[in-house]
Amino acid sequence: MPSSYAAGGADHEAPGAASGYPEQVLELEVVGVRVEMPSNNPIVLLRDRAGGRYLPIWVGAGEATAIAYAQQGIVPPRPLTHDLLRDVLAALGATLSEVRITSLEDGVFYALLVFSNGVEVSARPSDAIALALRVDAPIRGTAEVMDEAGIDLPDDEPAPDEDQVEKFREFLDQVSPEDFGEPGGPS
Repeated sequence: MPSSYAAGGADHEAPGAASGYPEQVLELEVVGVRVEMPSNNPIVLLRDRAGGRYLPIWVGAGEATAIAYAQQGIVPPRPLTHDLLRDVLAALGATLSEVRITSLEDGVFYALLVFSNGVEVSARPSDAIALALRVDAPIRGTAEVMDEAGIDLPDDEPAPDEDQVEKFREFLDQVSPEDFGEPGGPS
């Protein structure tokens, strides 16, 4: 069955869609969701496991939340769309083998959901990543995409460990403006 833009066999092939691996494919891991300043746009940050380069992908707020929830193991009281899709795949006995970030065209990233039966379905990378995290499927990207959009981040400053981040979040949850006194008052 050829790669199709959507389940149901649409005639449109997704950019970068092809069976097998016509180009070099890299193993990626989700570093996390960040907010780009000053625009306040969320990005998901992927890292090449072997080379250490990073791939920032701008995502919508809903998808950013879905990715962050999956990373943190948060289970919402009612399933989010990606949880529902995970449950549908399980009910149908379908297995997501991998998510593949295939191309970047005119500033838009493209991805494929690759299933164990060989079916490939075009998807937005944000949705594909949110689903991959829920079903523990590997995330891969082409070397071409990484060469085009990957960045090297300086290692000058070590990243804070999760304990430090969690303690800071707890502090922010408990602090109020009144804790800092009146403007112009003693500091």
